[in-house]
Amino acid sequence: MGRIFISAGHGGRENGAYDPGSIVAGTTEAREMILTRDLILTEVRSRQLEVLSVPDDLSATNSIDWIRARARPMDVALEIHTEAFPNPSVRGSSVYYIANNDQRKQHAELLLLSLLRRVPQLPNRGAKPDTAMGIGSLAFCRLLTCPSLYLEIGFLSNPDDRFIIQNRRRDVATGIAEGLVAWSLAVDPAPTERSATITYPTCNISINGQIYGEQGIIVNGNSYIPIDLADRLGVDVSTAPNVVRITYRNIVYIKAIDLRPYNISIAWNSATRTVSLRSIFQICPGQIDKIPGHGNASEVQLMMFLKTNNESSLVQFPEIARLYREEGALEGINSDIAFAQMCLETNFLRFGGIVKPSQNNFAGLGAVGGGEEGASFPSARIGVRAHIQHLKAYGNTEPLVQEVVDPRFNFVTRGIAPLVGMLSGRWSADEDYGNKILAILRRLYETAKLM
Repeated sequence: MGRIFISAGHGGRENGAYDPGSIVAGTTEAREMILTRDLILTEVRSRQLEVLSVPDDLSATNSIDWIRARARPMDVALEIHTEAFPNPSVRGSSVYYIANNDQRKQHAELLLLSLLRRVPQLPNRGAKPDTAMGIGSLAFCRLLTCPSLYLEIGFLSNPDDRFIIQNRRRDVATGIAEGLVAWSLAVDPAPTERSATITYPTCNISINGQIYGEQGIIVNGNSYIPIDLADRLGVDVSTAPNVVRITYRNIVYIKAIDLRPYNISIAWNSATRTVSLRSIFQICPGQIDKIPGHGNASEVQLMMFLKTNNESSLVQFPEIARLYREEGALEGINSDIAFAQMCLETNFLRFGGIVKPSQNNFAGLGAVGGGEEGASFPSARIGVRAHIQHLKAYGNTEPLVQEVVDPRFNFVTRGIAPLVGMLSGRWSADEDYGNKILAILRRLYETAKLM
């Protein structure tokens, strides 16, 4: 059987300082995960499997490098974390896997169910593609060539989850260990001696509906395409640090899913063994991250995307999609970008933070004078209008079409941030703020079949 690598999330040094992860109720994510990891190691070793622990003083990037330097094709790697959320009622376990990999999804479900069999008191938040994460991907799932998963055991911010993590640690570790053993067996069921020559199965490649003349390969359930194809799509990944490159039979290949941040949608057809690539620039050339402009998603597509991510989202705000399209069109602001930002700021209209639904504040707009709860608006339409106006303040220097309702419109240096990425550090202190909006925007376009 292959070996198992385990990494405890956080605890290393990031940007020269110790990274504790979430800090809640006198403990840290790093401490809880290291203690849990140590028990998992004991449980796995008692089952006669070889398991390697990633050193705790490494940064996230160095942890990945440490595994890559040692891992073999049939090894597996797991990183364990907890989550934290402003609303302490949110709780449960989830496992993230690299998107568009059905095999890895099955492995994620296998691991999650093993944990929940031992600790059924943990709610099941499901196996999720890493595109569902804030920035649209997870380095631990993307940058390792061996199969890898990212487990969130629970929410440290939730008292019930925290109690389980701290007081039923042995049960948690046993469940995870049993899942790891089952996963390792699924990846490498035959402990026989293997040939020194590795052969990968092939797959077809479709580009914008047309079959490409060269085939790709399947490595650990991931479709890889020749790097020359990326060049044909106008994407240069030859030196991109977050793109995994392998050489097979004198051809350099990259994971197809790694093209997604370059606005290439990726889909997999298991019946025909075809990976399909489609460029969003067929729909809106050069406009995906430009705030001034127009949206491409219809009202129905926006509604369906919102409902997919929050079943009850349209109960309180049934007209939210129409409002964003209408208000965006009036001011010449991309309604898709505004809608994606609303989804990020409100957690798909779940709210749960300082801002309440009754405030009709869909973008975390601050009140003049810095009121703790932020701005409030008399209706959903006025709240959407204020959001669009604030985006316009950042996006260009054109005058407003409608009377100003954004309380901070005149405090913005007009036209300072015409691109979504330029909102990072301005609209929010989060350096990944713009990337998080774009990640949701890409999910919207994929759901709507616009890319």
